[in-house]
Amino acid sequence: MIDWPEKEHYTAEDLVEIIRILRRPDGCPWDRVQTHRSIRKNFLEETCEALEAIDADDPQLLREELGDVLMQVAFHAVLEEEAGRSTFAEICREVCEKLVYRHPHVFASAAAQNAGINGWDALKNKEKGRRTLADELDSVPATLPALMRAQKLQKRAAGHGIGPSDATGASAALDQAVRSWQAARSAAGEEEKARAAGQMLFAAVDAIRLAGIDAEEALTFASKAFCRALESGRDAHQTEQ
Repeated sequence: MIDWPEKEHYTAEDLVEIIRILRRPDGCPWDRVQTHRSIRKNFLEETCEALEAIDADDPQLLREELGDVLMQVAFHAVLEEEAGRSTFAEICREVCEKLVYRHPHVFASAAAQNAGINGWDALKNKEKGRRTLADELDSVPATLPALMRAQKLQKRAAGHGIGPSDATGASAALDQAVRSWQAARSAAGEEEKARAAGQMLFAAVDAIRLAGIDAEEALTFASKAFCRALESGRDAHQTEQ
């Protein structure tokens, strides 16, 4: 057993130290054997639960879920520390430096460093050394949810003058994609149907983006409304019986 002194106030560094203890040979058998890959899905699950708490506007639940997300960050940081690649302190330093660098309208040092560069995306491109559209597209994570990734790709392409430039153009492209889907649905093979369906979804996302709406959130809210409507209908049916 480890003699851990109880504290009235804990810090992020305390959290990291607790993870280190759990990873020791005399720590927790489960925590000791985990790797980045083995707990990868946990990070996603905890993040989704935090989003649920945000949507529910539940401060107590959000506090708990944000703590779980922070624990995942600390766990991965300790794994990197053990591999000799980085430390929690270095991770904190880099994100702080990034925030200062990308806010030249707030921090004088960043203003001097980034004179003449406006916009978060432009600052990111300078920071990451991205010069071409291919560089920008390659930097969009393939692991993002499909709607979110499509919208990010479209936004970056639009910055280079590619794709519809307004709602009218986006609506026309969507109409064409719907017609292609209808034709493929009745005549094409499975692969062609899947391609046409994907193009229709992609065009719909672009139209939604140009309307100033987040496609991922829109579909999430629609799915929730669908479930609520079904539950209300079921409850009404049970009441009638």
